[in-house]
Amino acid sequence: MVAGAAVLAVGVAAPWAVGYVTEQQWQSVTADVNQAQPLFKLQTRDYDRGYMGAEFAGTITIQDPDTGDEHSFDYQARVSHGVTGSLIDFTPPPELDAEVAKIFPDEKPRLTLETRLWGTAIAELSVPAVSVIDEETGESFDMSESFSRAEISGNGSHADILMYWPGAVIRGPDLRISIEDFRLEQTMEHLTGDVWLGDGDMSLARLEVAARGEPTLRFDEFSMSGETTTADDGKSIDSEAVVTLEKVTADDESFGPHRMEMVLSGLDVQSWSDLTTAMTDMQAAALNTAGGDSRAMMQQQMESMSRINQAMLGLAANGFSFGFPELSFATPYGPVNGEIMVQHPSLSEDEKDQMMMVMQRLTGNLDVSMPLALVEQQPELGMQVAPLIKQGMVVQEGDRLRIQGTLEDLALDINGNVIPLPPIF
Repeated sequence: MVAGAAVLAVGVAAPWAVGYVTEQQWQSVTADVNQAQPLFKLQTRDYDRGYMGAEFAGTITIQDPDTGDEHSFDYQARVSHGVTGSLIDFTPPPELDAEVAKIFPDEKPRLTLETRLWGTAIAELSVPAVSVIDEETGESFDMSESFSRAEISGNGSHADILMYWPGAVIRGPDLRISIEDFRLEQTMEHLTGDVWLGDGDMSLARLEVAARGEPTLRFDEFSMSGETTTADDGKSIDSEAVVTLEKVTADDESFGPHRMEMVLSGLDVQSWSDLTTAMTDMQAAALNTAGGDSRAMMQQQMESMSRINQAMLGLAANGFSFGFPELSFATPYGPVNGEIMVQHPSLSEDEKDQMMMVMQRLTGNLDVSMPLALVEQQPELGMQVAPLIKQGMVVQEGDRLRIQGTLEDLALDINGNVIPLPPIF
């Protein structure tokens, strides 16, 4: 009997406790989001918490990074309290509900956030299929049902993201654009500062653009995958990405496949975090002082540039390599192949103290070749390449053109033509 009473007491008190924790979590998330980035702000008002649920309203303010202009959107939310967590259901305000109903007459989009007491949150966005036609202009938009999900755990240090969009078609009097089978899966793990680890895959089955008077352009089987891992006991990170495109079709002629690999190795974690933070602060300063005190903005930008320079020095001093170990693009006249890599050695403590310029000991190599017929059949490309051939920077090898280069001692040697480079920072 005593045990049953205790269970009953916990069950009765749980929704109230969950509601209290949910309110605190939401206020904390709002503050963290507003502090972490300058582009949009969350504002919560009228949080009315009851025993089994709560209601609140708010505003999302988005700032244009180019002009500094702000656009605000109101929202409402209904919260249901459970024993171990809450479900927050977001809806547009009544004045926008009628406009949403015009686009989604049968079923409206739904955005929910499910929270758990142990720090896990699951956000889900479901957008039903829609078909809209403008009788006056003849423009139409058809979109299949789409779904997005993000599961955040570890108090915000881990995230699993999934997006699935089967497709959409946009039609106009002179243009038709279709998209088929877009997918995104990504896992993220926070390391330190603004540095995240993880892996992800993005794919698009087809993108087709047909404009009146122009040949139809189609891209088939686009994909991009990447992974970022840590090394040296968390002091450095390695990252690699692969982008592929199976086929491009233009004017009923197809060519492919295309492939590009990118690698970044040995990046110092602390310097990289300092660099990204300084760049974010510079952007925030430009937005916050837009139309204000130009002298204050200049001072903030100079301080951010100084931090960026120091971070770049740290990246170079600890050594890294970056580039594209494989570039392969198919053309109707043959493949374009290449490799571009840049490295900087790790320096000793004495060498770091004497280091005055970023990239002073940078080395690299460049090797790109293309079919001669491509240049001959493309007048615009031929006009750009012809001066390079005349200068000896591009050489002909049989039926192909090739450009080779090396970087060392702040000088770029391209097929025997040495180009001095200015000091960087």
